[in-house]
Amino acid sequence: MVKKVLKFGGTSVGTIERIQHVANIIKKELSTRNKVIAVVSAMAGKTNELIKFSNEISNEFDKREFDVLLSSGEQVTCALLSGALINLGVKAKSWLNWQIPILTEGENANARIINMHVEKINKYLDTDGVAILPGFQGVSRTGDITTIGRGGSDATAVAVAKIFNTESCEIYTDVDGVYSTDPNKIPVAKKIEKISYDEMLELSSLGAKVMQPSAVQTAMMYEIPLEVKSTFTERKGTKIFSQENIDYTKSVTGVAYSKDDAKVTIIGVEDKPGIAANIFEPLSKAQVNVDMVIQNISSDQKTTDITFTVKRNDINKTKQILKKISNINYEEIIHNEKVAKVSIVGAGMVSTPGITYRMFRALSNEDINILAISTSEIKLSVIIEEDDTLKAIKKLHTIFDLD
Repeated sequence: MVKKVLKFGGTSVGTIERIQHVANIIKKELSTRNKVIAVVSAMAGKTNELIKFSNEISNEFDKREFDVLLSSGEQVTCALLSGALINLGVKAKSWLNWQIPILTEGENANARIINMHVEKINKYLDTDGVAILPGFQGVSRTGDITTIGRGGSDATAVAVAKIFNTESCEIYTDVDGVYSTDPNKIPVAKKIEKISYDEMLELSSLGAKVMQPSAVQTAMMYEIPLEVKSTFTERKGTKIFSQENIDYTKSVTGVAYSKDDAKVTIIGVEDKPGIAANIFEPLSKAQVNVDMVIQNISSDQKTTDITFTVKRNDINKTKQILKKISNINYEEIIHNEKVAKVSIVGAGMVSTPGITYRMFRALSNEDINILAISTSEIKLSVIIEEDDTLKAIKKLHTIFDLD
């Protein structure tokens, strides 16, 4: 008898009919004598609807009450799925975050799970019951409901798998696995049968929306096998595990893109020690995540231009912070929000020379200008003009033999 976590995303539980379909998937899993903990998201569109409601009251809605509001979406799904299972003759029970409890720490809307009390759930599983848990949320040490960020149901599922020591964690979604790039943009994209934690973490961080990065990171840390599969087909999904279990035949595994970034350039900054620290320290304190950084020295070697990227929704905050810095002198600050980040990812890149040249030459042949560059052992990212995104991912997908 195997204990498993099955996580169902918002599209998987988006309607009553889909919830009933999910109930049948769980019932089939029980027929193999497995113990099942199901983690669910809010029904598709419900979280956005709740955010809209809060904005209609105030654009600065109280953070504590915001978490209470958003957590209600998963609670609805829990009850509906449990009811659907009971209607099929399956023993099932929904549990709210405070009933378990799912303990969290950190600020509202960005908390993290630190522990769960397992005794009640394990006793219930021993009676052949299905435990239905809400994703995306928990309860603080002070008893306040907290949420763990958009996409947090993935993180909940992996945390449940770790804390309950389950054999695996299956992520059910509306696609049948992880693809070499977005199949909605590039129809020839191919499903990846096996992918390492490192590659999946890079792809999810760089724009692939199949899994939340923190969930992959936790799975990698505790070596929890993951599988991404479709709720709506019985085809095999993509298995995610340690790199040593994969034989690489290609240097590049996938191409990712993101349109969430903005480019900021501070022109004419005095070139002396400590200037970069003076710029990035207040941004760090304000929780602004800085990604790529480029510094160009002017011909007189007295001033420099510093270019960096931030998330697009942080651009106004970034400009306000930079204007308040009193211990640096500069000529002007310019920004560009119409940019995109395009990345290639692959564990095989480590042992393959010429990857950087091939990527840059391919983009050059398409008249695509590179605005910034970032590299690691298994990824190479560039910032380009947003209008060139589709052309770039199509070309890179082809030249690295992913078509």
